[in-house]
Amino acid sequence: MSELSKRSTVYFDPAIHRALRIKAASTNRSLSELVNEAVREALREDREDLEVFEERVAEPTISYEELLDDLKAHGKL
Repeated sequence: MSELSKRSTVYFDPAIHRALRIKAASTNRSLSELVNEAVREALREDREDLEVFEERVAEPTISYEELLDDLKAHGKL
């Protein structure tokens, strides 16, 4: 770990903790590396989602009822 790393206590479900320990051992990586990678990926996905929301903010919206009517009119329901 680098000097810039911060220490934190995280409580895992026992089954998840066991799976993490097994994966860490089988990949020669630490639990911290696995957890950091998973958190980075989750944050990256959040960023991507927010970017897509921004791109689509000007799109027109329709109500759920209008969507159902449209699907029915086009023979999809």
